[in-house]
Amino acid sequence: MSGLFLYFCFMKIADLHSIFLAFPKVCTDTRNITKGCIFFALKGENFNGNKFASQALHQGAKYAIIDEKAHVESASYILVDDVLKTLQELATYHRNQSRAKVIGLTGSNGKTTSKELINTVLLKKYKTIATVGNLNNHIGVPLTLLSIQADTEIAVVEMGANHQKEIEFLSEIAQPDFGYITNFGKAHLEGFGSEQGVIKGKSELYDYLLSNKQNVFLNADDPIQIEKLGSYIKKFGFSTEKQQFYKIEFLGANPFVAIKVEGSTINSQLIGSYNFTNCAIAVLIGKYFGVPIQDIKAAIESYVPENNRSQIIEKNGYRIILDAYNANPTSMEAALKNLNAIEGEQKIAFLGDMFELGETAPLEHANIANLAAELNFSDVYLIGENFNSIITSNKTFKSFDAVANYLENNPLKGKGTLLIKGSRGMALERILDLL
Repeated sequence: MSGLFLYFCFMKIADLHSIFLAFPKVCTDTRNITKGCIFFALKGENFNGNKFASQALHQGAKYAIIDEKAHVESASYILVDDVLKTLQELATYHRNQSRAKVIGLTGSNGKTTSKELINTVLLKKYKTIATVGNLNNHIGVPLTLLSIQADTEIAVVEMGANHQKEIEFLSEIAQPDFGYITNFGKAHLEGFGSEQGVIKGKSELYDYLLSNKQNVFLNADDPIQIEKLGSYIKKFGFSTEKQQFYKIEFLGANPFVAIKVEGSTINSQLIGSYNFTNCAIAVLIGKYFGVPIQDIKAAIESYVPENNRSQIIEKNGYRIILDAYNANPTSMEAALKNLNAIEGEQKIAFLGDMFELGETAPLEHANIANLAAELNFSDVYLIGENFNSIITSNKTFKSFDAVANYLENNPLKGKGTLLIKGSRGMALERILDLL
């Protein structure tokens, strides 16, 4: 066993990749072990995967990748210098061994919806894989790349970031052939420092693509994207008015987005004008890859949002816009303006705190509270410590329990449209149980 153990100690990525091809399932959590998988013993602030390697093998894993020699018990353990780095290097190696084209996707808002729409459209013609959920960080991106199979033709890889150099790092891992930035908004200001910091950080995808002479998709109506890409030749954009780009007409959103392309009207099941660009980029990328317009139309019209992202729910006489997956000042403002534009008399908003705003949190929460008051909704409930600390004419509650107690004694009455939106940590989908 010692000779085999030494081989595993000094194993090259190419050799590890050969093992991966024989056992192409990767797992990083013992709660999700599948028979014959490779367990990567990752470490975090509050856990050490090396300590669970033995358990993973007993549950059916074929190999355990570890970086602490003391945990080696048999030839089923592969010892490396750093498990996370090995996972990332294996992912890049696998990506480069495949024939799949990689589309990298980032931005402040709409990443996951755009990713889902793009994948839905491309599936009409190609074998594709895409990021599952929003597993878009330094672990999620490698896992997505490792899901590329022998027959995969296109991989749609979502990349998230909350500080500088993160998109640069993820781009080096994914090495995209194409890229798209959804927008630049007030997201993760605590890590990026400012809106200009957001623009700089997200634009690291552009920096990678341009330096490697790769292809860029863009919203040509976004002045920041136009400025950043300048005269770069390998860019392909959509626009509502600029003739040199692919024309996509926005027909409106009352409440669902409708667009017109090449004389064909596409009626989506996505609420809010802010989803126009998400639909438009899916159309543009579909056209670039030769998907027939009728197939693009069918794909977009069939897509139904889920996972608390702009879901439409009918309950107790209310049309509920459940958008409780995440929130930042830009997306919150868009959601409020969309609620205001929807026809109907009674409109109610439940808004939860927006996280990761750093020193700007008091101002940004006050701005949203003021906007909600100006729009003159029937009622506005502001929930969380940030909202509760500002002066506003709206109802404020320090916690979810506080608003739950209030609604128990003051239940909603009548019918109308109800918006639920807040950062993921607020878990405002629980409001549904209070209605």
